[in-house]
Amino acid sequence: MLQRTFPGAEEFVRTVDAAVRAGGEREVTDALRGALCRMIREQRVRLPDCVYEPHGDRYARRELYRSEHFGYDVIAMTWGPGQGTLLHDHSGLWCVEGVWHGALEITQYDLVEAQAPRFRFRQAGSIEAGAGSAGSLIPPHEYHTIRNPADAGIAVSVHVYARPMTCCNTYRPVEGEWYERDLRQLGFD
Repeated sequence: MLQRTFPGAEEFVRTVDAAVRAGGEREVTDALRGALCRMIREQRVRLPDCVYEPHGDRYARRELYRSEHFGYDVIAMTWGPGQGTLLHDHSGLWCVEGVWHGALEITQYDLVEAQAPRFRFRQAGSIEAGAGSAGSLIPPHEYHTIRNPADAGIAVSVHVYARPMTCCNTYRPVEGEWYERDLRQLGFD
């Protein structure tokens, strides 16, 4: 169901539908990464104006589309200068994230040890992704942070999730590489 109308929305949905038909998780995420990169570069799809409006004190989440047939969910996120996430997971869902505007810093983490309620993570790498780039997360490799590294200007990313992600686990640093887990309910702006 299209939550927001925008120029090229039908093409966007057809393109994502085709990628989701690709098969298993790896094939789907590979196809989606390529499709998002092409759509961003070609600029035939223009996201709704609201996705270029940052939220004052945190990043904004706006649902663009939810597929009733395939079950996937498309979210646009708007990142003001310096805004970002805590270390988090995707509740076991695959996801493809494309940078539509600006740049984002994505830092991957490996889960080294779990002694609930504490978890030990080690940073596995960090990249700065610019507009037109896309990456994917396939569990169990889903632990990461995202932030807009800019001092001025927004970043916009588009996230395609296997199905609606209504909650996730966030991880607060407590000591060295150790974190404590919190359940976070997710909503939309």
